[in-house]
Amino acid sequence: MRGVIERLNDEGLGVLRAGKKEILVPHAAPGDEVEILKTRRKKRKVIALEFRVIKPSSLRTEPPCPYFGRCGGCLLQHIPYEEQVHWKAGKLSRHLGQNVEVMPSPKIFGHRNRIDVVISTSGIGFRRYGTWWEAVDITICPVFGEASSKVLKSLREFIEDFKLSEYDIKKNEGFLRYVVIREGKFTGELMVNLVTKEGKLPEEFPDYFPYATSVYWSVNRTESDVSYGDVERFWGQEFIREKLGDVVYLIHPNSFFQTNSYQAVNLVKKVAELVDGERVLDLYSGVGTFGVYLAKEGLEVEGVEINPFAVEMAKKNARLNNVNVAFRVGRDRNVGNLSNYDTVIVDPPRAGLHPKLIQKILKDTPETLIYVSCNPKTLAQDISALAGRYRLEFALGLDMFPHTPHVEAITLLRKFDV
Repeated sequence: MRGVIERLNDEGLGVLRAGKKEILVPHAAPGDEVEILKTRRKKRKVIALEFRVIKPSSLRTEPPCPYFGRCGGCLLQHIPYEEQVHWKAGKLSRHLGQNVEVMPSPKIFGHRNRIDVVISTSGIGFRRYGTWWEAVDITICPVFGEASSKVLKSLREFIEDFKLSEYDIKKNEGFLRYVVIREGKFTGELMVNLVTKEGKLPEEFPDYFPYATSVYWSVNRTESDVSYGDVERFWGQEFIREKLGDVVYLIHPNSFFQTNSYQAVNLVKKVAELVDGERVLDLYSGVGTFGVYLAKEGLEVEGVEINPFAVEMAKKNARLNNVNVAFRVGRDRNVGNLSNYDTVIVDPPRAGLHPKLIQKILKDTPETLIYVSCNPKTLAQDISALAGRYRLEFALGLDMFPHTPHVEAITLLRKFDV
């Protein structure tokens, strides 16, 4: 069948209307005239597996990455960046019910500070779009930058020299699983983390990465297809460092950090601008990204995080920056009286706030809430649930993820008297 792509849905897929049905077309642009060659059903949706562009949209541009359209990492490289930002602003505005601007990323290539590359029998790279069993072989990831080319070249030489078995994704077999590459964009420090199944790693492994600040070997002892494991050994520095403004953060293979350092600077700055008062509670505090930055600004901060390892890293980051932050392990809805704080910051997972935390906020009614979210849908739902006592006073999108449908949002909610 043929038709014209009307728009992009929230997941960045083109929407083609066929009678009463919609066909979702990946890597399409609004205005493309396309012919659908093959489809599949997924959770009541019809998705195009194969299509060809008969007449390209005026929006369509040539993607810089040679793997675009096959690799599942980027979905929107064929759309000019200013249009990507405009589309993300429209998505946020629809969900929040008001006009929301999106701050573009300072860099749109070389911006990612982490990539997880599968080492498989079908290729060393990223999953082919729409599959879990096949990888697209790559030699460089443009959104990470030139260091990816160097690491992948060294990795291939290591595999060739020692004839090590690569991961057979379908059979869940093979010694080598993933290489995770992390880079401090403002420090230039580089980490290479090889993730394997249990087995023997040749002693020469770190010699293939003499340019890396930190080289790790991690072992995944589970049947799960994941890109992390127990640290078996490391060479060089235990951590690499990243800087956001004047604040330095330590990065470990198993710790989370915002993947776009250039935009993360704007994120922490904007949160700091929105804080009202002196006492701040940082819920979902992670490795202290907000907490340490705010303490450096002279605020009194407490951080609560359910992951003990993240709390340990947050404490290290506080000591490194010579600030005093009370980070502790705890559940989001089991904290003390929220009214004891001038500002409460929440940065939950994609699922949003736990219903019990929403009830606690409505009971304790702290004056100011700063809600940071990577999921506009759950953000809007939570704001609606808080609407009986809180008014949305400010909303801003930040494009942390160029060429993908994802967008980060910062919102300010203020208590009002009933």
